[in-house]
Amino acid sequence: MENKKVIIAGATGYLGSQIVKELLIQGANVTAMVRASSDRSKLIEIGVENFVVGDMMDTASLKLALSPEHSFDVIVASAAGYTRRQKGDSATTDTIGYKNLVDATKNAGIPRFVLISILESDKAIKVPHFHNKFLIEKYLIEKKQPYIALRPGAFLDQTPDFIIDKIKKGILPTFLTGTYGIIYTPQLAKYTAMAAVILPDTELNTSIDVGWDRPVNEQILKTAFGTVLKKNIQAKPVMPPFVLKFILPVVGKFNDNIYDMIQMIKWIDTGIYISKNTQKQKELFGELPTVEESIRQYCCDKGLI
Repeated sequence: MENKKVIIAGATGYLGSQIVKELLIQGANVTAMVRASSDRSKLIEIGVENFVVGDMMDTASLKLALSPEHSFDVIVASAAGYTRRQKGDSATTDTIGYKNLVDATKNAGIPRFVLISILESDKAIKVPHFHNKFLIEKYLIEKKQPYIALRPGAFLDQTPDFIIDKIKKGILPTFLTGTYGIIYTPQLAKYTAMAAVILPDTELNTSIDVGWDRPVNEQILKTAFGTVLKKNIQAKPVMPPFVLKFILPVVGKFNDNIYDMIQMIKWIDTGIYISKNTQKQKELFGELPTVEESIRQYCCDKGLI
């Protein structure tokens, strides 16, 4: 399990940097794939010594970055084109870019591809950036590239984090009205590292739902924050309902990102964004984190308690 050579695409991102930390904890030999212009300083601070230059939209650079001479055992793909974009990212990263990465991985003979997918993405046909993840899962199968796809739900934490300042004032900002699966980024990072260097080959070519012990809604989250922080918490929508219902649909006709967001909210609020197999996560990664312990971990990490 130890000293596996792992290359990670998206290492400079919010999730990617946390995956790097967990991989180092697991004893992996980590290489970060970065663009030539990327800031490597934070990765160097947490212990990354090896870098290769590669861009998912540049097939020639991927061929060099993933060359068989590196003898990588695993590639972890956490790059995000739609969400949490950095300079040079676009939605095509989630489509063309990921296909380029799969092709380069297959050609290099890397025996394991760990993909950060999305919960129930196979059913989210109307949500472009959700469904694109499922299409990459299908592409991995088509190319006969051994893989493990982790399917998290919504992220408790975002970057920038819009919860902290509001919670300090006793307000939980809410974006969704339905019930949905959820995860805290450090938890997903830990599972990803385990999928890369610990899970046996018998678990290859599978998609695994990951999240908390039960789905949440604004009432469950409000209660959990109130219990952990020992104060009254009130839920408040991030945007007024009339904006979501009337204004954003008009804007979405001219903006692909807004359109995607509207479709995502509608789809999640149907109640389908929930893990259908929590037992698999438990078998592979241990007991599922509870809502309360996850909220407590978040509050501790963010200095709220």
